[in-house]
Amino acid sequence: MVRILDPEVEILTPLDGKAILKHLELCCRNCYLSEGNITEGSAENLLRKIIQLDHTAMLEHFSITVKILADTGVLKDITRHRVCSFAVESTRYNCYAKDKFGQEITVMNPQILFNKDDEGYQIWLECMKNIEKSYMKLAELGYKPDVCRMLLPHSTKASIIMTANIREWRHIFKLRCAHQAHPTVQQVMKMVLKKLHHEIPVVFDDVYNEFF
Repeated sequence: MVRILDPEVEILTPLDGKAILKHLELCCRNCYLSEGNITEGSAENLLRKIIQLDHTAMLEHFSITVKILADTGVLKDITRHRVCSFAVESTRYNCYAKDKFGQEITVMNPQILFNKDDEGYQIWLECMKNIEKSYMKLAELGYKPDVCRMLLPHSTKASIIMTANIREWRHIFKLRCAHQAHPTVQQVMKMVLKKLHHEIPVVFDDVYNEFF
């Protein structure tokens, strides 16, 4: 039976918002040798100012790693961003016909695209079931996972670990949370944005306010 999951995101980097802001402030102030101006609350004021002036190169001095559970379509879109590092679940080496995976393929819930009562959802579900049957049949015939994976659809679950600096995360959010982005990409990236804004509001305030 096809396994259907909802998207998930998890911040893997331990985040101390105040410490991160102080670290970024120190990097900024090195440009002007103005470390003597560091006071309580100066980091927040300085970082708001550099974002307002679009001097965001300073935000590259801290990187954040996020684990994302999303469909393969999301994976294809976000791996187009170059200033990032990725570790992605391999469909070439993982054989979903094994007991380890419950002898089933796992796909992501397309709830943002279909209502479960819609005919479209039933067509999608039937397709996923047929793909799973065909995948298992190929595996039973002795084909390796790198052959069986040729059947897997965009809905297939992808476990993604993604690292980017704060400047790049801001850039990604501006593109992938926008209404022009695919709905499933918007869904996942807004989940990441919410979590990062909660932990480090100052450097994500403007982006968060643009999409929420």
